[in-house]
Amino acid sequence: MTQQGVRWTADQVLALAPDAPSRKAGGKLGVAGPWSEAGSSDEGMVWGLCKGSGSKPYQTVVDVADAAGPAYKCSCPSRKFPCKHALGLLLLWAGADGSVPDVRTLPDWAEQWAEGRRKRAQTKRDADAAGGAAADPEAARRRAERRAERVTAGASELEQRLADLLRGGLASAEQAGYGMWEETAARMVDAQAPGLAARVRELGTIPASGPGWPVRFLEECALLHLLDRGWLRRDLLPAGLAATVRSRIGLPSSAGGPPTRDRWLVLAQYDTADSRLTTRRIWLYGTESGRTALLLSYGAAGRAPALSLPVGLALDAELSAYAGDGQLRADLGEQFTAPAPSPVRPKGAGVAEAAARYGEALGRDPWLESWPVTLSRVVPAPDDASGGWQLADAGDDMKEPDPAGTASERLALPITPKAASGPGLWRLAALSGGAPVTVFGECGHRGFTPLTAWPEGPGEAVTLC
Repeated sequence: MTQQGVRWTADQVLALAPDAPSRKAGGKLGVAGPWSEAGSSDEGMVWGLCKGSGSKPYQTVVDVADAAGPAYKCSCPSRKFPCKHALGLLLLWAGADGSVPDVRTLPDWAEQWAEGRRKRAQTKRDADAAGGAAADPEAARRRAERRAERVTAGASELEQRLADLLRGGLASAEQAGYGMWEETAARMVDAQAPGLAARVRELGTIPASGPGWPVRFLEECALLHLLDRGWLRRDLLPAGLAATVRSRIGLPSSAGGPPTRDRWLVLAQYDTADSRLTTRRIWLYGTESGRTALLLSYGAAGRAPALSLPVGLALDAELSAYAGDGQLRADLGEQFTAPAPSPVRPKGAGVAEAAARYGEALGRDPWLESWPVTLSRVVPAPDDASGGWQLADAGDDMKEPDPAGTASERLALPITPKAASGPGLWRLAALSGGAPVTVFGECGHRGFTPLTAWPEGPGEAVTLC
């Protein structure tokens, strides 16, 4: 896995916790008391026996060098991954106080698990290779054509429904209720256009969203109409924009770009969930290329996705990009070293440049919700005008040349209301203490969502999400 002695920090371990109770319970087990026969190896295996309520201790083993993120095995009955025992073991290992010594030989139970994982990985590689060889390009082309026909029929039907709605007036949307939109979304699912279905469902929630809803409703109708027209006239679009339209419609795609090898710093990791799916987003920064990339991983509702990379670590690996204008999504390919702590930070920008980058990205992809940006030398401060919070330039980008200007005189980005109401804001304010900080996050039309921050001087990354 890693060089001897290179271990994670406690924050990086706790970022793997599936929820707050697991984080708390794992923290209590991150001491030597309940553990015995703990050890770690050069190959990235960490193991130990944890005393529980029964007569036999729980056997816990973690592979921290897995290319898809840490892998866990524990004999406890918990259905959470990682469980509190795996978190406690990793915290004990991260402490580097000798409680988890470096040894050469794994115990039999840990070696059996590791060997089983190696065999399953090889079987999957063999199956993938056989499947690729057996694929029928002509059959795939016919399937794609049939799906495109269904999507076209769905987009045409949606265009007609939008036209009827606007012809009758927006007030009819409030009177019709959500049922009409759910039925329309189901029609888009039948047309195999999940992207359209998701936007229709979102559109249906707007009339009940409070004052000013007609403006928001009309904006979303315009974006939905634009996406419909983009699909129906996709043959006339530039290749990059056409790929973006296909992605927004919800057609499957795969990473087809040439692999880019770099040392990738993990900037942020967070999950979003609905009744059907848990989506994990992992932002990476190429320390040599300066490129930002997004890894997506999915899990069934209520279960964490398999891919997990702690914030602040860097890994030498290849990424393959997806097609599309401004597309940042990539697939993680071959990994040449295991993730290890890195002092590198992403290159930052001022508030004005960050806003300009978001605007440029929006020009390439009109359906974009947000764009990743690293802000350098900003200060979190209350926004007296809105009653919320903002990130203000620390004097380098002033409207007036007075370096002692207040936060209200400086160029600033508002922090989104959701982020401003969460505990991450207070971690950010405590880290800053009124001094400049570097903040990575997502800049969108609702404001800036801080995800990770670094102090002005030396210091580790602090997760805010």
